[in-house]
Amino acid sequence: MKAITYSSYGTPTALELVDVPEPKVGPGEVLVRVRAAGVNPVDWKLAAGFLGHVLEVRHPVIPGWDVAGVVEAVGPDTDDYAVGDEVYGYVRKEWVQLGTYAELVSAPVRTLARKPATLTFEEAAGLPLAGLTSYQAVTRAGVSAGQTVVIHSAAGGVGSLGVQIAVALGARVIGTASARNHDYLRSLGAEPVLYGDGVAERVAALAPEGVDVGLDFYGEGGVELLQSIVRPGGPVISVADNDAGAKGAKHIWARSSATDLTTLAELADTGRITVKVGHVLPLAEAGRAWELSAAGQARGKIVLTV
Repeated sequence: MKAITYSSYGTPTALELVDVPEPKVGPGEVLVRVRAAGVNPVDWKLAAGFLGHVLEVRHPVIPGWDVAGVVEAVGPDTDDYAVGDEVYGYVRKEWVQLGTYAELVSAPVRTLARKPATLTFEEAAGLPLAGLTSYQAVTRAGVSAGQTVVIHSAAGGVGSLGVQIAVALGARVIGTASARNHDYLRSLGAEPVLYGDGVAERVAALAPEGVDVGLDFYGEGGVELLQSIVRPGGPVISVADNDAGAKGAKHIWARSSATDLTTLAELADTGRITVKVGHVLPLAEAGRAWELSAAGQARGKIVLTV
């Protein structure tokens, strides 16, 4: 099969489209014919070696964790899916090696759910990691109806889903963003405020009664900003600041969860969340996709088609 690989830590130019053996399919796994693979910043950060101190990486690597495709085969003692089922998932395994930038990927069923019927394969491939990150941040913060939530960096891939999920739960959402994204945030149900100096005062003007929860999808001072906004004792969660715990907040990583993926699919199929796809590129242009991601030039998710 064809797959994108890299053999050592490096830059996007180190990516190659090569022939590799088809993956084996063990108990509790299915073989997925990849229709689309989502691109996330963590993909190129892993390739650059930024996370080698946290995650086990075994070269050569096929990158990618997000996938949408069709079940081609099932492993022994695996009756969760049948050949032909459309699935999507966050295929994060015990170590980084056999990812989703390929024609086929073996996926533990714990990492998959049935693809949202209303989404294209490209849209579905853009949902798993960003969706799980935002959903788990919102739910682990205990967001509920009637609360006021501030989402820092609300217009990005993760932030925009966080906005929609919090709104679906009945929360009032205030989102920080650049001026060009304010209309977009309003369309998602959030009240936008401008980034930069004075943002805390602008939030206070919108919510003089106080803010219940702060969600940081930005990093670089986001925790401190939200701590200055959220009422004493209110949760502040960051997905972007590795030092959040030392600052009295909580740092979380997305976890593979078939249950959470199923919930996200239901939210998509009932129209409560949408996935904005900014770029769709062929598998062979994975390096270009990483360059766009690293430069922050994508207005929406970047997806590779296979």
